Amino acid sequence: MSEQPRPTSLTGGEAVVRALAEHGVTQAFGIPGTHNLEIYRHLDPYGIAHVTPRHEQGAGYAADAYARVTGRPGVAITTTGPALMNIAAAVGQAYSDSVPILVVSPGMPLRHPRQSTGLLHEMRSQTEALRGVSAFSHRASTVEEIFSAVARAFTLFRTGRPRPAHIEVPLDLLEKPEPAGPVRLAPPTPALCPSLPVLRDAARVLRSARQPALVLGGGARNAAAQCLTLAEELGAPVVTTANGKGIVDETHPLSLGVSLHSPSVQQWLAGCDAVLAVGTELAESDLWSAPPALRATLIRVDVDPDQMYAGLPAQLPLVGDARTTLDALQQQLAEPHGAPGSGAPDRTGAVRALRAGRDAETAERDAHRLPYLQAVRTVLDADAILTSDSAQCCYYGAIPHLPVGPAGRYLHPTGFGTLGYALPAAIGAKTAYPARQVVALSGDGGLQFSVQELATAAQLRLPLPVVVFDNGGYGEIRDEMAARGDTPTAVDLPSVDLPALARAYGGHGVHTDSPEALTRALSLALTTPGPTLITVTEETPR
Repeated sequence: MSEQPRPTSLTGGEAVVRALAEHGVTQAFGIPGTHNLEIYRHLDPYGIAHVTPRHEQGAGYAADAYARVTGRPGVAITTTGPALMNIAAAVGQAYSDSVPILVVSPGMPLRHPRQSTGLLHEMRSQTEALRGVSAFSHRASTVEEIFSAVARAFTLFRTGRPRPAHIEVPLDLLEKPEPAGPVRLAPPTPALCPSLPVLRDAARVLRSARQPALVLGGGARNAAAQCLTLAEELGAPVVTTANGKGIVDETHPLSLGVSLHSPSVQQWLAGCDAVLAVGTELAESDLWSAPPALRATLIRVDVDPDQMYAGLPAQLPLVGDARTTLDALQQQLAEPHGAPGSGAPDRTGAVRALRAGRDAETAERDAHRLPYLQAVRTVLDADAILTSDSAQCCYYGAIPHLPVGPAGRYLHPTGFGTLGYALPAAIGAKTAYPARQVVALSGDGGLQFSVQELATAAQLRLPLPVVVFDNGGYGEIRDEMAARGDTPTAVDLPSVDLPALARAYGGHGVHTDSPEALTRALSLALTTPGPTLITVTEETPR
C-alpha cells in the first residue's frame, strides 16, 4: 500500500479502514448499506479490494474460506440489524472451525436511548447477539478505541486459538471526525511452546510405544512437514479430522485419511498404546459418535489450554503452537537414543488392512459416488482447492474418498454444520488465489441456501465449477426419518433445473450422466470464465 498522509483527525469510518490496512488487510467482502457508507468511502484509497456477494451470509463464508487458504484473517463488512443477523450463521461456523474472521458493522448512535425509537435497522443489542457466536463483540466509543479494538482482534488471531470477532462502530462515530494518534498495532508475540519436562515425558511415551497413532485436526495445518516426519520416524498411522484433511498426503502408505468416524478405525485407535492428537477437539462432529475409550496414553498438542480437558482429557497436555511444539518434541525424541525412526516397525500393511475394513463398512452406501469422485480427482491439479457443503456427497463421499495432499486444500463446514457454505467459500478461495483451480461440491438442498452467489461469480468472471449431486431434496434427513421408521416428511423437493438457473445468473450449466461426462464438463469449466454448474443425479440405494 502506498504511504498514506497522517491526518490530525479521522472519522470513525476512516479509522476502521486505516486500522485494517495497517494490519495488512488487502481484501474485504460485504454489502454496502445506508449506515456503512463512510466505511466504503475509504476502502479504495487505502488499497483494500472488495467483493460484493448477494447475501451477507455469503460474505461471511467467503471471508472464512479466504482466511483458511491464506492464513490471514478474512474481513467482512455489514450494515446494521438484519445484515448483521444474516452473517451470524457464518460467524458461528468460523467459531466452530477456529477460523479468524473480523466482522465490522455500524451500530446505533452513541447516545441512542435504550427504549426503542424505530430507527432504521434498530435492534436491542447487536453486540449481545454476536457475542454468542464469536470470541468477542466490541462496541467502540471513540476513534482511539476503534484502533484498540482492531489491534485486540488481530492479537487474538495471532496468539491464541483463532476465532471470529465483531467490532461495532456507532453511526455518529462513523461520520464524525475526531483527533487521532497513530494506529495501535497488534504486538508481535513468540509462538507458545510447552515446558521441557512435559516434552521429555511425551517423547519417552512415543519412543516406547508398540502401537502409536497420530490424530491430526485443523490446528496441525501449519505443521504439515513436522507431522509427516513424526509419522515416518515413529512408523505411526495417521488419521485426520475433516479440517485436518490432507495435512499428510492421503495417498501416503501411513495415511488413513478422514476416518475417525469408521468403527474399524475407532476400534484400532482404542487399542493403541500412545496417541498423539494435534490441533483437534476429538469432538462428536469428528467422530460421529461419543469418543472411544482409549487405553493409550493420550498426548494432546493444542494452542488452547481448555482443549486439554474437553472430550478426551490429555494425560500429557502440550499447550503450544503446533509447529513449535512438534519441532521441540522431535528434538527430545532424537537426543537420548538417536533417531527414533531407526527401528520403527513397518505398519503399512496394517494401514492397508484398516483402509479395506473402513471401506467395506460403507461400500454399499458409497459405491455409486466413487466413480464420479475419481473423475473429479483426475482433472484437478495437486494444489487445487475444493470447498464442500454439509451434504451426503461430501461427508460420505468426498471427505473420505477424494484424496488430497498438503499442496491442496479441502474446506468443509464441520462442527456448526451450516448449509450453503461451498459456493461462497469457493468465491473467497478463488479471490485469494485466482490462478489455482477451485471447485465447489454441494448437494441440491444445500446449494439453494446460497445459490444467489452464482451471480457474484458471474460478475467476477471466475472460472468456477460447482458440482452438485442432486438427490431430490434433503437426503440425509430423509434417510434418518426412514431409519426411525417414520414416513419421510418435508424432505422431497420439487426438481429445479439448476443448470438453467446458473445460465440465468450469467454463468453456464450442464447435466452429466456418467463419470466420463463429468470429466469433460469439469475440464471445460476450469478454463471457462464465470461459474459452471454441473449436476450429477444421485441414484442412492433405498
